[in-house]
Amino acid sequence: MEGDAAPPNTWAASKAGYVLSNVAEVVERILTFVPTKTLFRIASVCRLWRNCARRVLRTQQRLTWLSATGSSMYQEHVLLRTMAEDLENIYLLPQTALLMLDGENFNGPVGYRHKKARKCEVESNPVEKLRYLLPSSCNIVGVVAPGIVVTPSGLPSNPPQEYEEGEAGFSLLFPAMDGVSIRPFHFCKKSLSETAMEEAGLINNPDLKVVLMFDYETYKPGGGRFLNKLLEPLSQSNVLIVGGQVERVFSNDFTCCSPGSFGAVGLTFNGSRIQGASVLVEQDVSSPKAAEATIQRLKAANIPERNTIGFMFACVGRGHNSYNNQHNVEADAFRKIFSNVPLLGFFGNGEIGCDRIVKENYTLSETDADGLQHSFTTVMSLVHFG
Repeated sequence: MEGDAAPPNTWAASKAGYVLSNVAEVVERILTFVPTKTLFRIASVCRLWRNCARRVLRTQQRLTWLSATGSSMYQEHVLLRTMAEDLENIYLLPQTALLMLDGENFNGPVGYRHKKARKCEVESNPVEKLRYLLPSSCNIVGVVAPGIVVTPSGLPSNPPQEYEEGEAGFSLLFPAMDGVSIRPFHFCKKSLSETAMEEAGLINNPDLKVVLMFDYETYKPGGGRFLNKLLEPLSQSNVLIVGGQVERVFSNDFTCCSPGSFGAVGLTFNGSRIQGASVLVEQDVSSPKAAEATIQRLKAANIPERNTIGFMFACVGRGHNSYNNQHNVEADAFRKIFSNVPLLGFFGNGEIGCDRIVKENYTLSETDADGLQHSFTTVMSLVHFG
């Protein structure tokens, strides 16, 4: 009888319900379009969805970045406010987060705002904020520098910008990646030793490929010896090391330093899938053409652009000062050569790195600890994650 037939929409809904409750291939395909935070929420629906969500999470191995610029009347830095919104829409589970923010608008560990916004201030701890925003297991390494280099969030091809002044920052988010191990480290004069360096994977580690290192307060008495002790064993290895001198650092494991002491933080990238290269834009490079010619040498490493990050660590004395008041020269040169690699970094008080293209057993130039430390230069590098 016609009256016994189920309405078409009910029949369709029952078929869809059956598929979504029983056909893992369909469910898993659908969940690949769901942001990670939402994925965790809906994984509690049933066992099938939970298992599909786990498999989807294991496939999300491409790193991403969130960036923010501008200013506001809010107490917290624009990056932290942006992360609170944008983390809802990312497609990975962060295992490590590297943050860089400008020092003018972020005075950690408590980030106070401009005097004109003083009436809106509410004291907050950025690390506590990040612990709330990021997974509890996520390692956090943050640096505060005089200026920031960012590529706007979204497409790798977005044009990078050098913010020598003004409010800017980014968070580079690393998921778990097959064949790649990322380890944070932190040393101060109390904790630096050969044993500690070995435990951190900085020495006697055949899998070590790239080190990002950021030192702070090392202009103080004893700071130079400290930094040389840290850099010397790395300079003797076929490892890419890049970074620079920053104003302040913060992390979720930062307990050994006394106030005002010097030290260094960073990340090690380990594994056969990692590739890296760097070039040094020397102090006498003062034209866009010369900057482009220097950065062009990175092409010799033959590093794929997919899943690759460009890092730019420049002296606060460079930027427009080196190019007859032309702004964004080095970032524009990088984009011209590497059209699909996001560029991130800072303007600091000193640079770590050299001309080094590491590929198999080939090293473009060798150096020592002193040769890794510079001023009025820019270290431009590529790091590929397979």
